[in-house]
Amino acid sequence: MKRGLLLVLSGPSGVGKGTVRKYLEEDPSLKLAYSTSMTTRAPRQGEVDGRDYFFVIPEEFEKAQERGELLESAEFVGNRYGTPMKEVDRLRDEGKNVLLEIEVQGAMQVQEKCPDAVSIFIIPPSMDELERRIRGRKSEPEEIIQQRLAKAAGEIKTMNRYKYIVCNEDPKLAADLIAAIIRRRMESDSLNAEGECVNV
Repeated sequence: MKRGLLLVLSGPSGVGKGTVRKYLEEDPSLKLAYSTSMTTRAPRQGEVDGRDYFFVIPEEFEKAQERGELLESAEFVGNRYGTPMKEVDRLRDEGKNVLLEIEVQGAMQVQEKCPDAVSIFIIPPSMDELERRIRGRKSEPEEIIQQRLAKAAGEIKTMNRYKYIVCNEDPKLAADLIAAIIRRRMESDSLNAEGECVNV
């Protein structure tokens, strides 16, 4: 069985990564498996532990990191996020294409450890639209909104470090473009046959 792809989906907070991901997950031909990340932040309304994230206390997160159990980790507006490596390897070994929806800081770590990763950066049509989307959540105080907007401006400057850049003006169209990228990479023989990640 051919080992699955490792797909890295990044973009600023509020760009619509989650919406695009849901469209992608509706297409069984992509053989996607969503790797659940670990975080120290509190769950938002409707989020479920073990499905949306593994919600942990900071001490649990630090122990996982010290044991080398995380493929990547990052801190964002006072909370920590990380991807359990064991889960990613298991899914890829089953021939599934593992989709990581992670922050820029973590994506850079994954690209260093896994050169075969397919990295995709989603950009907003404009910063005004991004601000409208973030404010539309109505789940965070003004201070956090301003932190997210400042962080987004910096993250957008890193987009050239990704293999692909997709504008999310229309989430369905963005998902269709990303699906085409995934299908092309699934067909490609240019990938490392093993697709192994290494600790660096």
